Amino acid sequence: MGVAAAKATGQSVLVAGLAGLAAGAMAMAAGEYVSVSSQADTERADLSQEQRELTDHVELERKELADIYVARGLMPELAAQVAVQLMEHDALGAYARDELGITEELAARPVQAALASAASFTVGAAVPLLIICLFPIAYAITGVFVATLCELTVLGALAAKVGGAPAWIGARRVAFWGALAMAVTAGVGFLFHIAA
Repeated sequence: MGVAAAKATGQSVLVAGLAGLAAGAMAMAAGEYVSVSSQADTERADLSQEQRELTDHVELERKELADIYVARGLMPELAAQVAVQLMEHDALGAYARDELGITEELAARPVQAALASAASFTVGAAVPLLIICLFPIAYAITGVFVATLCELTVLGALAAKVGGAPAWIGARRVAFWGALAMAVTAGVGFLFHIAA
């Protein structure tokens, strides 16, 4: 949007879009990798701490696990039996799941998160690039704005629906912030054109 608003050639807009796609995908992947790696580090540290506590204070940990089950609605006697049986089977696994909320399915996976984030960004960024390729540069700003706003509205509605919220709330929120971001970007490009 910014490069097109600065009255650049169609080729310049396309190159800027491709560069933005590559940089954005890498930035999203790197940010996600760092964030989820930090989460994985925290999970490992928590599990290590639990393992030490299970080794040094097994009876106290068994009572703590039973208390968790009582808080979830089990009778104290049954909770104590469950805690004993689970700890005999896999004490660290029981603590990871029931005290820390760490399961194999929900464990932090930095590489997987980074790849998913990069792929999502790439798919989203492909829509405005496609518009740049299909339409004359004179219509690029309007075409990119409309197509991207439609894409953002659909994605916002879909994300809200998947999350159990009303679709119109997510659609409105994502469309508003997307339109604002595009307007600011176009404004910056327009200012550079005026300065030239």
